Amino acid sequence: MKKPAWVIEKERARRATASETVWLFGLHAVRDALANPAREKLRLVLTKNAADRLGEAIAEAGLAPEIVDPRKFDSHVPLAPDSVHQGAALEVKPLNWGRLEEIAAGGEGRPLVVLLDRVTDPHNVGAILRSAEVFAARAVIAPARHAAPETGALAKTASGALERQPYLRVGNLAEAMERLKDMGYVLIGLDGEAEETLGVAVAAAAGRPLGLVLGAEGPGLREKTRETCDRLAKIPYPGEFGSLNVSNAAAVALYAAAVG
Repeated sequence: MKKPAWVIEKERARRATASETVWLFGLHAVRDALANPAREKLRLVLTKNAADRLGEAIAEAGLAPEIVDPRKFDSHVPLAPDSVHQGAALEVKPLNWGRLEEIAAGGEGRPLVVLLDRVTDPHNVGAILRSAEVFAARAVIAPARHAAPETGALAKTASGALERQPYLRVGNLAEAMERLKDMGYVLIGLDGEAEETLGVAVAAAAGRPLGLVLGAEGPGLREKTRETCDRLAKIPYPGEFGSLNVSNAAAVALYAAAVG
């Protein structure tokens, strides 16, 4: 019996994910990945200077490095020409954080998650992961498509948070939002045109698990995402001009949620 097209596509996607690898770069990102027992490490390429600086982490990870000439480093690893690698690169498998329900219901930290609606800039997502870790959020959640994947640039911006802060990629963001609501989460979408302020919305959800939903800069939240939120709220700006980018808005929203 011939398999349905959707089954074939799902199996193809699973195989592609299994074969996918990521190159992390920079001393901080590589050190934190080496120290993460959940991270599957494949190949470590270093200059002698970087190897000396990462000596303890290399010994604990038990992965033999390839020592290369600094002048020929770029020919040994497939990094973008402008990557600030500091003589350190590590090929790894993407992290598997498990199921949404497990993380959101019983993960570490407060019952607080961040949902990103088509935020594609890895630097923004990396910064959001860093803020989420600081404010003890349980997860950052984004769609599997049309969102920043796990990359070296994202890891470097996250400054180690990628190894510790769950970054969950889901097939359908709206469906994931509905599952969170079924678990008791109140979802607050950030919208500059909303009438309610973020502080009021957070206070109204006091004592409930909280999800902060942010859209890409420019288009903001998609219509379906907006409709799935429980409330929409804005960050009030005392100034007449200017606005926050999505990573700064996430940090402000996480702080508001933390202080209640």
